[in-house]
Amino acid sequence: DVQLQASGGGAVQAGGSLRLSCAAPGFTFDGYAIGWFRQAPGKEREGVSCIRSSDGSTLYVDSVKGRFTTSRDNAKNTVYLQMNSLKPEDTAVYYCAAADHCGADFGSWGQGTQVTVSS
Repeated sequence: DVQLQASGGGAVQAGGSLRLSCAAPGFTFDGYAIGWFRQAPGKEREGVSCIRSSDGSTLYVDSVKGRFTTSRDNAKNTVYLQMNSLKPEDTAVYYCAAADHCGADFGSWGQGTQVTVSS
């Protein structure tokens, strides 16, 4: 299984924005759904968003709807997570992963990126 690498995290104040990127050298994103996940200290990993390969449609967890946007650039083999209006509760390590479709098992995890939002 390929492990995708998330990058672009950092420390921002509440209300700020960050854009995360997801890439994997040599891996072709086309044909795969790409999911974004996060894990806060002491909590289980949760799904944040998913972008389908077939039509680029997206799914979001309720807590980020209207604030986060995921997009994909198959030519660059990169998927993005634009995060706006960040809240302290968005603080977590963010991961991306690939699967056949958004409801499948995203079982292979690469290195995540830390997002810290201060109030």
